[in-house]
Amino acid sequence: MPAASLQTPVGRLGVVEEDGAIVELLWDGEDEGERTPLLDEAIRQLEAYFAGERKEFDLPLAPRGNAFQQAVYKLMSAIPFGETRTYGELARQLDTYGQPVGQACGMNPIPVIIPCHRVLSANGLGGYSGKGGVEMKIELLKLEGGYPYLL
Repeated sequence: MPAASLQTPVGRLGVVEEDGAIVELLWDGEDEGERTPLLDEAIRQLEAYFAGERKEFDLPLAPRGNAFQQAVYKLMSAIPFGETRTYGELARQLDTYGQPVGQACGMNPIPVIIPCHRVLSANGLGGYSGKGGVEMKIELLKLEGGYPYLL
């Protein structure tokens, strides 16, 4: 699978394409295979996001996951830039509990683009599966201005 990478304020990220869709975002990712127009566009959009010039992504995505995980990814993708939701809020929309939502967030194969960093616990930050854990989550929330509750 072809992959392209870029240096960002939160470290080196790699984007992986398969069958015309982005399927994964990797911490410390590297360039692999032939660079495609989709990978070029993904890199452009990520650069614009980290420069504060883009608030949402417009890329074909095909994250791996079961039907429940896909439903959580869809809800996460609908959270606007700079805003947050709780695991419980997403759980209520899916008629379930916060814990399975948190587990699905942790399985998100396309973090940043599918913004799992915007999902918090009812009384704190919750976890983050990306490199650096909660500190990375804080950095992404700061980038979006969605962190005033931390002060």
